Amino acid sequence: MSTQAVSPPSRLALYLDLIRWNRPAGWLLLLWPTLSALWMAADGFPGWHLLAVFTLGTILMRSAGCCVNDVADQDFDRHVKRTAQRPVTRGAIGTREALLVGAALSLLAFFLVLTTNGPTITLSFAALAIAIAYPYAKRLVSMPQAVLGVAFSFGIPMAFSAVQGGASWGPAAVADAVPLHAWGLLLSNLFWVLAYDTEYAMVDRDDDIRIGIKTSALTLGRFDVIGVTSFYLLHLASWAWIGLQLGLGGWFLAGIAVASAQVLWHWTLIRHRTREGCFKAFRLNHWLGFAVFAGTVLDLALR
Repeated sequence: MSTQAVSPPSRLALYLDLIRWNRPAGWLLLLWPTLSALWMAADGFPGWHLLAVFTLGTILMRSAGCCVNDVADQDFDRHVKRTAQRPVTRGAIGTREALLVGAALSLLAFFLVLTTNGPTITLSFAALAIAIAYPYAKRLVSMPQAVLGVAFSFGIPMAFSAVQGGASWGPAAVADAVPLHAWGLLLSNLFWVLAYDTEYAMVDRDDDIRIGIKTSALTLGRFDVIGVTSFYLLHLASWAWIGLQLGLGGWFLAGIAVASAQVLWHWTLIRHRTREGCFKAFRLNHWLGFAVFAGTVLDLALR
């Protein structure tokens, strides 16, 4: 009895798997706070050019980050059931090839940044450095999710600089273009990243203990659920306070309220620490960011 041969996946299919193309939740987690900041900086619709730059740039840089992350973590990933079949880990894509894909995606993102202004271009180098450093933080930092939080939040000051910056380059130009409240939003967003990436880490807790990787879920220990909930509340409270200082009102607060309701739902998903519940909470987290973004857009459009 003959069996039909299964053809190997094409290079394109492997590359799409490498950048998690079928799992858009990852880039949506970066996109919503970046776009919220873009609307705040512009005091309304920022224009199609900046909307396209930051949307496409977010997708490209998240995809590039996946390439770097999979190369850095391949020795760990093969011991984790959820990640063992990633293309680099199983040998379908070589290390050099994956890094070249990541470099090409980063270069495309940089071309987009070149259409903005000097301060934003300056900030893009810092953003790239932090994104590259994150995968290696797991070996050194007890809560590497904090490093990820900075990397995932760097689109916020870049959004403000793209709207409010001029032609000058360098640190002084960045200081002039990025107001203090933009850095406050970055810090606020960092707490959201700590919340959802700790949920993600709770999924792999047993595997991470076995292979010796550092995560916020392990650092928090039995206080992980309390920690995640506290991170959510710190994020929403600080984001709401900064938004009110910028003149946002009722619709913005309605978005914050919808996001807060989702925090309660997430608590019900993670409180028993099941893999399924924690992964579902992480996977659907982008709706929390969308609620805040939608509230921001409506508030600025209807004022």
